[in-house]
Amino acid sequence: MTTSGGQGGIQIQVNGEPRTVPGGLTVSGLLLRLGLTPGHVAVEMDGGIVPRSRQAECPVPAGARLEIVHFVGGG
Repeated sequence: MTTSGGQGGIQIQVNGEPRTVPGGLTVSGLLLRLGLTPGHVAVEMDGGIVPRSRQAECPVPAGARLEIVHFVGGG
């Protein structure tokens, strides 16, 4: 996976799909960019769970592999 310098685009993988996103995003910023509400999803990055309390401060590096799971209610 490649990066371009500075705050340019970086390559990541989200739920198995390659994506190019701006450099410098946090997990929360990525979720918002994807149209997701941070409190309503669980995020795993490179094999480890990212706690909700850390999503706003946790950077998404080039080459990261994220799995994002939506919570669905029902009965």
